[in-house]
Amino acid sequence: MSDTNPVPDRREQLLTLAYAYVREQGLTDLSLRPLAAAIGSSPRVLLFLFGSKDGLIRALLARARADELALLAGTPATDGLPAAASAVWGWLSDEENRPLLRLWVEAYARSLTGRDGPWSGFAAATVADWLDVLAQAQPATERDTPGGLAARTAVLAVLRGGLLDLLATGDTARTTAAISSSIARAGP
Repeated sequence: MSDTNPVPDRREQLLTLAYAYVREQGLTDLSLRPLAAAIGSSPRVLLFLFGSKDGLIRALLARARADELALLAGTPATDGLPAAASAVWGWLSDEENRPLLRLWVEAYARSLTGRDGPWSGFAAATVADWLDVLAQAQPATERDTPGGLAARTAVLAVLRGGLLDLLATGDTARTTAAISSSIARAGP
């Protein structure tokens, strides 16, 4: 008798397929029937594996957040806040990351308007994630000061604003010039 359980494997397989689907289709008006058909499953199987539609959405958001953090983990942490911000912008402005970032923006906005349910806490958690990434670029003597927190919060606000503008317009050259200008003024 085998001691492996196929349910976790099937859950992970369907989560991966559903994640690819929502990266392209988004989460707005997500319906289990079309999703299940697109990924070769059924709504009943999805409900069994994820407990509910909200459970599936929570799993998708967790996957998006994990992917974002894994990609951001490669940003340089020792060259100061401007260098880290520039590296993060390089990742944010890379067209290859647009599906993930559109999903992130959608989940972030839903978290702001829907305090309960699968979106709950998503926006606040991502702010903390991004601030942590930027904090690693600051000298230890500055990192835990009110000024250090203010500096990385300002950089995060500029990056987020640039990202929203880039996703809305697709104008990489203009938004990159604006981000570069703002980062240069941020200082060491």
